[in-house]
Amino acid sequence: MSPETPREPRLVPTRFGASYGVTGEARGASWPATEEKLAASRNYWVCTTRADGSPHSKPVWGYWHEGALWFGSGGVAAANLARDSRVSVHLESGDDVVILEGSVEVRRVPEEALAAYARKYAMKPEDIGGEDASDDWFYLAPRKALTWVEADFPNTAARWDFD
Repeated sequence: MSPETPREPRLVPTRFGASYGVTGEARGASWPATEEKLAASRNYWVCTTRADGSPHSKPVWGYWHEGALWFGSGGVAAANLARDSRVSVHLESGDDVVILEGSVEVRRVPEEALAAYARKYAMKPEDIGGEDASDDWFYLAPRKALTWVEADFPNTAARWDFD
């Protein structure tokens, strides 16, 4: 899948237990509204697994661009993703929830996404990483997304699958 080709999600039944009251289709769920949240978010929590199987979570800056999340990271998270590309990413709110799951790839970020990232975080593009700023970004085109708004749960509880 090229970074220029957005994938359309398919709304599928959620897998919440019956005690949550989720009984059918998420009538209040909207993928365009979810993408707006992904684009507007300042911080994205990246959840990986260490070599010993223990979890590792950290906030990163990123940019939602054409159906995928682009983000940079180093240290433990980067080492974990180099070993096991599977990741879960969520936004900061527990009341307005967006959780992405999938596997990352290391890619060169498109120039327009790099420029938009710089604007988003009030940076100069040259301050992002020097001459190689567009190299070695993590690219997450989600395999699955879970979304809900606590104030309208369970009507907004949704699972989105990507083909």
